[in-house]
Amino acid sequence: MRVITGLAKGRRLRTLEGSDVRPTTDRVKEGVFSALSFKIEGRVFLDLFSGSGQMGIEALSRGAKSATFVDSSKKSLSVISENIKKCQFEDKAKVVPADVKTFLKMTNEKFDIVYIDPPYRMGLIDEVLPLVCKCVKETGTILCEHPVDEKIIENCCDFSLDREYRYGKIKVSSFCRKMSDENAEGTL
Repeated sequence: MRVITGLAKGRRLRTLEGSDVRPTTDRVKEGVFSALSFKIEGRVFLDLFSGSGQMGIEALSRGAKSATFVDSSKKSLSVISENIKKCQFEDKAKVVPADVKTFLKMTNEKFDIVYIDPPYRMGLIDEVLPLVCKCVKETGTILCEHPVDEKIIENCCDFSLDREYRYGKIKVSSFCRKMSDENAEGTL
């Protein structure tokens, strides 16, 4: 696993070992960041269920203003901190040792981009989306990684499914704020 482009391009990142760990592949990561292309620079990124921290680190490498990494596993937190240090992003990164739902209920921060990559097939996306919505800026984007055959909700609060990207057995679903009828009338 490596940083694909930007300031830390080519740096190898450590990941956790074991059957319960499923790092996002470089192919998925490349696709996600290609889709976000011009939405990264200067933005505030939230990496939920961070694992190794590679998604937030990639965002920082591509010019994100800051990234917050949330995970409850002590092993993951150690790996995330090591990877941030290796890429020299300590001044732009915040590692939060907490359960994702607890963090989302407690935070007052607002984020431009939120990446959700929970353990698969546990219904966690549907559980955390309502909590995520309250901490996303008006023009923000929520991205959810899940198995292609796992159904997730398409509307939550004032966000709706905008696009889906398929990478083999993995799907990344993108949510944007719904346009109000008032705003929709003036656009063509």
